[in-house]
Amino acid sequence: MRLTESQIQVICQLARLLAGDQSRVRVFGSRIDDTAHGGDLDLMLELSESVENPALMAAQLSGLVSRAMSGRKVDVLLSAPNLMRLPIHDIAFQEGQLL
Repeated sequence: MRLTESQIQVICQLARLLAGDQSRVRVFGSRIDDTAHGGDLDLMLELSESVENPALMAAQLSGLVSRAMSGRKVDVLLSAPNLMRLPIHDIAFQEGQLL
């Protein structure tokens, strides 16, 4: 995985700050390929409870993590009981790594 321990800690801290202590974060996509270079950061935020405004939460986490990573593009996918599960969720669960 192409994230430093410090970056992982910051991402997890920001997710807990925004979504609570029960939230979990997975990284998926090109960042889990140690042989790749560059690329954006794909994260899935897993929530055990329903979320009222998923677009806002995803945008907030994306912005916070992007700022913490010197402006790197960050895409955030949410997984919560009240949200539709899409094929991208299956990819994130199968290939992603829990932080």
